[in-house]
Amino acid sequence: MVLVLAPLLLAPILLRPAQAGAGPVDWHEVPATEEGRQWWDAGSLRISRDGHLSVLSRFQPSEEGSRGQLYVMELDCDQELYRDTSVNGLPRFGAEWQAAAGDALSTATLREACRAGTALLAKALDD
Repeated sequence: MVLVLAPLLLAPILLRPAQAGAGPVDWHEVPATEEGRQWWDAGSLRISRDGHLSVLSRFQPSEEGSRGQLYVMELDCDQELYRDTSVNGLPRFGAEWQAAAGDALSTATLREACRAGTALLAKALDD
């Protein structure tokens, strides 16, 4: 009986941390290109452990039948660099920094998210 009740009693405690960090979903689409469409979620903007901006983005290739992907992007706003730290919920340890230049979707996502995260970044510098 205790083994049956234990998971039921612990479930609210275990689920609470995941809910506490979740913000409202607020998708913003950047201008589409031949490659596809991309959105970033203003509700997901956070400061990473390294002091960079982090944002959830969604990419939908223009090819019919292609599946979209979710990315957690870490952004170096000053140098216009990004790295995908998670793709479809799977972590990418050791992800390399990439220049956003040359990729219109990534550039637009980086610039818009960085503009929206200006206050977060300023606060992180003050702390």
